[in-house]
Amino acid sequence: MYNSIKYFEEECISKFEKLEDDFIKEPQKLAEYILNLTDELHNLGLRMIQESLEEMNTMLRKSQKRLQHWVVESHDTKQLITSLGTVTFEKTLFTNKETGESEYLLDRIIGLEKHERITEDAQARMLKEAVQTSYRRGGEETSLTTDVKKQTVKNKIHALEFPKNNEKPEKKKEIEYLYIEADEDHASLQFREKKGDLVENENHQKNNCLITKLVYIHEGIEKEAPKSKRHKLVNPYYFCGTSYGEENSEFWDEVYEYISNHYDLDKVKKIYLSSDGGTWIKSGMKRIAGITYVLDEFHLEKYLIKLTSHMKDSREDALDELRTAIRSKTKQDFEEIVDRLKDCLENEAGLKRIAAARDYILSNWMAAKLRLRHQNGVKGSSTEGHVSHVLSSRMSSRPMGWSIQGATKMAKLRAYEMNGGDMLALVRYQKRELPKAAGAEYDVINSSDMLQAEKNRHGELGKYVDCITHTLSLQNKKKAYFNSHIWGL
Repeated sequence: MYNSIKYFEEECISKFEKLEDDFIKEPQKLAEYILNLTDELHNLGLRMIQESLEEMNTMLRKSQKRLQHWVVESHDTKQLITSLGTVTFEKTLFTNKETGESEYLLDRIIGLEKHERITEDAQARMLKEAVQTSYRRGGEETSLTTDVKKQTVKNKIHALEFPKNNEKPEKKKEIEYLYIEADEDHASLQFREKKGDLVENENHQKNNCLITKLVYIHEGIEKEAPKSKRHKLVNPYYFCGTSYGEENSEFWDEVYEYISNHYDLDKVKKIYLSSDGGTWIKSGMKRIAGITYVLDEFHLEKYLIKLTSHMKDSREDALDELRTAIRSKTKQDFEEIVDRLKDCLENEAGLKRIAAARDYILSNWMAAKLRLRHQNGVKGSSTEGHVSHVLSSRMSSRPMGWSIQGATKMAKLRAYEMNGGDMLALVRYQKRELPKAAGAEYDVINSSDMLQAEKNRHGELGKYVDCITHTLSLQNKKKAYFNSHIWGL
């Protein structure tokens, strides 16, 4: 780091002074002052990273421990993309005396997989942008100075594995009502197994639709602020997936595991599941005991409108009559009203529309009743808004085509991001643990060696000793810490 400190004193300080002098002469050029200052600090940061990596590589080459099993093969130059920019540094290829394998030991120590050229912080920036916008934008935001190809971003996302929430609080929450809301979006596929395998039906529509699933759990609804008209969910937690990649039972088992780990189910009076009654949702109800199904408001109103859209000026009266029948009367009363509405129609398309809407409501009769009664803790649903915000805004609101794997990973990444997941933690979750070799224990440095090292360093530092906070143990601490990471003995 001392070359960087030297560069800072000899180059940066004078540049900073000149930039400040120019700014004071022309105060209206604050933007130029900030941008030029940022560039200088940016270059200094890259120099410091380069020097730290090369210093670690030097310690490896000089290590007596390394010499026991590894010999120097060659010296190479590597470019590493970081969030700050591209760092170019020298590293050494070593060969193991016993096995003959060759390896860049520095890569192993800093946690880089073979052929990896993007650091964890840069990958985290990549995912943070790609989950919101596109693969292309994710590549552009990976580093301040270097763009990454969108294919690289795609490959990283396709390879993601996600940790399950196995957190078990010491004390489970005790609440009266718990809410599960579920709905789906539809993503467009470019292909299913391979390019060109999509087929058209008799209506010239391709079988390119992929169901993306959304389930979220919450404890109710509250105002965002005491006087606000906006509302928010209380402690929501999200799960996303697709109709491929995992069994529906596994998906719902993960939902139940989360509920069981975080809530005292003996204290919960009711668990309400609000949805449109889709097949994959109803089958999931069987995985969780004691669920009460409630039809979500959007789909109920959608089918009520289908029943009454031809009634023109009397439509609102017809809607009120249908709602009353569902809320407090029988299926027969409801069907009698529908029959009267059918008498006002003659075209076949309209009759089919009414028949489909009637059948939908009858097949979800008790769920529709619960929705309209709003009793015993039943709350309004927000599934359509959440599908739009969580899934559609990234995956289907703009023309785009997905692979099954890409859509599945992106859906899960959206849920991870909605749950406040840390992208750097996710990147590190992908890394395999590299074991230390036997005998790579921490070496103790004696006082004589420490004093001699300090004398040697005084000549190295020279006048720069006065420019930094200098302590007896700093350099030796670095050597001791690094020594414990030298593997492969």
